[in-house]
Amino acid sequence: MSGDPAWYRWDGTDLILKVHVQPRAARDGFAGVLGDYLKVRLTAPPVEGKANEGLRRYLATRFRVALSDVTLISGARGRRKCVRLHGVRSLPPELELRTPM
Repeated sequence: MSGDPAWYRWDGTDLILKVHVQPRAARDGFAGVLGDYLKVRLTAPPVEGKANEGLRRYLATRFRVALSDVTLISGARGRRKCVRLHGVRSLPPELELRTPM
């Protein structure tokens, strides 16, 4: 869809997010848009996959999907990641996203 923000796209009922993770933050939360990425602050440290797992858990909670429905597509070793959320039905109120047509 033309005009949509670059940090997300719909693939059927799946939502693909491009996120920039800030580990070791004071609290978990969305922190606005940074270029083409949604910035997400996480309390988890960037060691032994803890930040990746923290991101999956945070997104599963905020988008009300099962943890198994959140898949890290790319970026496992960096701050910039691509994540697929399967079967999104509820959007966090602070994120204004258009639902798929």
